Amino acid sequence: MSLHRTLNAADIAADFLTRCFAPGESIALLLRRENPDGILQRIVPLERALTPPYLGWLAHENSIGANVYVAANPVHSGSCKRTKESIAVVRHLYLDLDTDGEARLASLRASDAVPTPNAIVSTSLGKYQILWRVDGFSLEQQESALKLLAVTFGGDPACTDCNRVLRLPGFLNCKYDPAYPVTVEYPGDSVWNSDDFRLDILAADALLSTHSIASRKHPDKPTNSERDWAWVLHELAEGKDAAKLTRKLASRRSDKPNPLYYAQRTVDVASARLWLIEGVPIDDVVTMLTVRRRFEIPIAPCSARAREIALTAQRMIARRKIA
Repeated sequence: MSLHRTLNAADIAADFLTRCFAPGESIALLLRRENPDGILQRIVPLERALTPPYLGWLAHENSIGANVYVAANPVHSGSCKRTKESIAVVRHLYLDLDTDGEARLASLRASDAVPTPNAIVSTSLGKYQILWRVDGFSLEQQESALKLLAVTFGGDPACTDCNRVLRLPGFLNCKYDPAYPVTVEYPGDSVWNSDDFRLDILAADALLSTHSIASRKHPDKPTNSERDWAWVLHELAEGKDAAKLTRKLASRRSDKPNPLYYAQRTVDVASARLWLIEGVPIDDVVTMLTVRRRFEIPIAPCSARAREIALTAQRMIARRKIA
């Protein structure tokens, strides 16, 4: 590896680590050699990892065949292992797109279910790791969200544990010959919370549409979100009051980070779907949703929310027709 390449790798890696972690945090770095097979893990303060000698060591190891990874979440200071119990705080949600990456990345970019990613790491041709910087997630909430992300966007379902490692941009992916440079782009720099991710409805619909035939042959236990969705659709079709359904669902799902938001969205997406199937024009659906929530949500965001929900329901119907 040339001096120019080493310095460039170090600069890119340092920028990524600085964006992803806070001063004083301890991070887990992993070196994995393909041949001969071997793994080396180091847990160090962020400040040490950012020093030129340390980055230079990583670059040297990478130049002789070691793949370089970093854990997505910081670990407790003094930790010797990268176990779930060692995770200090949830810093990121992430998604591993290793099949049909270009199409699935395009779908994610166009989706209303997730906010703008903080980083998109290209790990090899057509394969990506997506990161969102988050705050306020417990480990359980994070892993639940990771599973929903994988279901919704076709990510790797094995990459949903809180102590997951990700490839460190700037270095080479040595699994390939020639080695592939791991690059990164930063579409946004906001910090997101659980209310910014609207995955439950889309994930449930994706499960039902993509596995409907398999489910009839090999029925699996439905998720809580699938049961909520089916129940709300049934109750609305029976003419039940939407306001009462919202309150009842929020009460039933106190496990959610924001039960009221979850209940409002579930009921409104279900309503929009039923109205559209009945032939109600989409502009009228937007008006009805806006009127329904006008005393709960300020008028401007209420109207924008109603249109987003109506469009989401419209896409759900279109996907069902294609399936």
